[in-house]
Amino acid sequence: MNKKKFYVAAAGTLAIALVGCAGISTLGTGSGPSDAEAAKLAQQTMKSSFVTSGIASVDRLNQDELQRLCTEYAGKEIPKEVSEKIEKSQLAAIAMPASANLIGNWQEGEKIAQNGRGLTFTDKATDVGGGNCYACHQIAPQEISYGNIGPSLYNYGKLRGNSPEVVEYTYKKIYNAQAYAACSNMPRFGHQKILTQAQIMDLVGLLLDPQSPVNK
Repeated sequence: MNKKKFYVAAAGTLAIALVGCAGISTLGTGSGPSDAEAAKLAQQTMKSSFVTSGIASVDRLNQDELQRLCTEYAGKEIPKEVSEKIEKSQLAAIAMPASANLIGNWQEGEKIAQNGRGLTFTDKATDVGGGNCYACHQIAPQEISYGNIGPSLYNYGKLRGNSPEVVEYTYKKIYNAQAYAACSNMPRFGHQKILTQAQIMDLVGLLLDPQSPVNK
């Protein structure tokens, strides 16, 4: 489980526990903390429970505006105006590389897709992280161990082609999936500096290069 999902799950668990405790303390009164109060208590408990360790610092508990909105609407339908606001802001924040060629080295892309390391307290700031893409997607056919949280990407380029529009969309989708699907479960790889622009380009190569096993 990645840190973001762990923190969200932990917050939910703590909120439930705190609501339960508050319910006991107000037994017979018919009252208890509101959702906002429970969330605030959960945040306070988490911030007092976690400590900075290596490169994993406690500032990861601080939500940006997107995370705050996605937490607010977790388990509920996101209003259209909210989802449009999220997607518009995240699309505008995508940084494009200077190179006009966004299709990188697919062999390197496969290594990145296989690599699940990065950003943990045991990693160093200079360590090269990975995308751990197979945890959620089927990609190249030779890998038989993969998750199904996300759609299969096998034959991605074969089905879509590699027009400039498809190439640009693929890069931006990997860089920040929230630009196209508000509150997506997919990490914001470029936005959160999980992957570099060059690494994202190599993943684009893995998905779109005709020589990649993905498209065979």
